[in-house]
Amino acid sequence: MKRGIRKVRIGADVELIPIADGGEGTMDSLVEATSGSYYECKVEDPLGRSVSAQYGITKDNKTAVIELSSASGLNILTENELDPYSASTYGTGQLIMHALNEGVRNFIICLGGSATNDGGSGILKALGYRLVDKNGDTIKPGGIGLKNLHFIDDSQVSPKVQEAFFQIACDVNNPFVGSNGAAAIFGPQKGANSEMVQELDNAMMVFANCIEQKTRQSVHHVPGAGAAGGAAGGLMGFLNAELKPGIQLVMEAVQLEEFIQQETFDLLLTGEGKIDSQTASGKVVAGLAEVAKRYSLPTVALSGNVDGELTTLYNRGLSAVFSITNGPMTLRDAMSEGSDLIEKQTEQIFRLLSLAYNY
Repeated sequence: MKRGIRKVRIGADVELIPIADGGEGTMDSLVEATSGSYYECKVEDPLGRSVSAQYGITKDNKTAVIELSSASGLNILTENELDPYSASTYGTGQLIMHALNEGVRNFIICLGGSATNDGGSGILKALGYRLVDKNGDTIKPGGIGLKNLHFIDDSQVSPKVQEAFFQIACDVNNPFVGSNGAAAIFGPQKGANSEMVQELDNAMMVFANCIEQKTRQSVHHVPGAGAAGGAAGGLMGFLNAELKPGIQLVMEAVQLEEFIQQETFDLLLTGEGKIDSQTASGKVVAGLAEVAKRYSLPTVALSGNVDGELTTLYNRGLSAVFSITNGPMTLRDAMSEGSDLIEKQTEQIFRLLSLAYNY
């Protein structure tokens, strides 16, 4: 986009602000936007194997950004390895523990792309919680092990965990259990058939009951608690985690609104892979347009594909949207040529604006 603008006006003042909506890529956006640092460490993957995973820390060393997919994601497993019965979030908990040992006490946890349905129990285990059966033995990792859960022991949890503040980037409203819960909605994409879904949901119910018994907090039907195989619910129950729309969390972290207030801008340019009627529901374009509208700042979006009725987006502040494709092409070609296509379309948009508004 910047290159396209500079083709029309070399001296244009262009500010680049990386933005994401809480899914994969959010860590990179926040680290880049805050000139932060990356940390890499060996942790367990969803099946307990050793894997290298990353997390980011903002430049002020106060906030860690952890993507659950880095250690516990679908991207780590092949299709034949998908196993929601056994897959665990333990590796994500190890990343959190590593950051705690680095002195960090504020966390942004991004939940997209998980391979797990363990309610975040693996994370809790890595942080020192003991999940035991009626005989006092530690239950097996993964979602199915929760069916034998009898008690949760927090006596060995480090004070560092209690000192920490957790925010969860969450863009779904699914509850922890039930027909619209974690197992029912997200289990199939992680390899669960209908029978497995029912067993996992039953096990999650046991976990939810134990959470309520221990903390007097019910996560059973809390909207969003089912995100990432219920990881959101587990973190809410024991870490008092706060759920927020991902785009809102990211905009607050990069202080976008304060930045807009301090500067004089003529235009906000943004984009999305596909813009359609769903884009208004917590996506980057909608979030940015809504903020820009408060300051009468026009917002123009570029997209690989534009489809459907966009009135809701326009009402929220989007001024216009343009497709970057310049002719019939495959999705693969559009993605491989994306950078050049964005540059060319931005140039054309800016040429038109230059004529109309003497930019």
